[in-house]
Amino acid sequence: MSDCQLRDAVEADAPTIAAIYNPFITDTVVTFEEDTLGAGQIAARVLGVQDQGLPWRVVERDGQVLGYAYAGLWRARAAYRFVAESAIYLGEAARGQGVGTLLYRDLFDQLRARDMRMVMGVIALPHPASVAFHERLGFECRGVFPAVGYKFGRWIDVGYWQLDLTR
Repeated sequence: MSDCQLRDAVEADAPTIAAIYNPFITDTVVTFEEDTLGAGQIAARVLGVQDQGLPWRVVERDGQVLGYAYAGLWRARAAYRFVAESAIYLGEAARGQGVGTLLYRDLFDQLRARDMRMVMGVIALPHPASVAFHERLGFECRGVFPAVGYKFGRWIDVGYWQLDLTR
């Protein structure tokens, strides 16, 4: 993956990020959002994360954004200020090439630099590929909440995985 570059997301990335994300909204239960997002909405989200002092990173090859990862605060209360919830999305052409691993490891380095201690991964279940991906990177399952998500006319279980950044 030496041909990939990692950097902070900028407003100009918003159309590509929306193009990567919207199929996950319309075609999967990976996200529980139900309405697609425009570039302006994505740009506002990127800025909102970055205004909190948290990373929103993109991975690109030859100037083309392949995917992105970001971290938001896991909970709003001060006691949780060292815990982030991560998200990662790759365009279809970038999957299965190690791009996601490169991007997530970069995100974790960014979080460590901000003194974050824990990262929570929230996964709609079943999703064996996402579970395997998170566990390969050191996440450990901390619990499953049955039937707490609802999309496409069905109830969906949600699992919580945790990564200790201090290890």
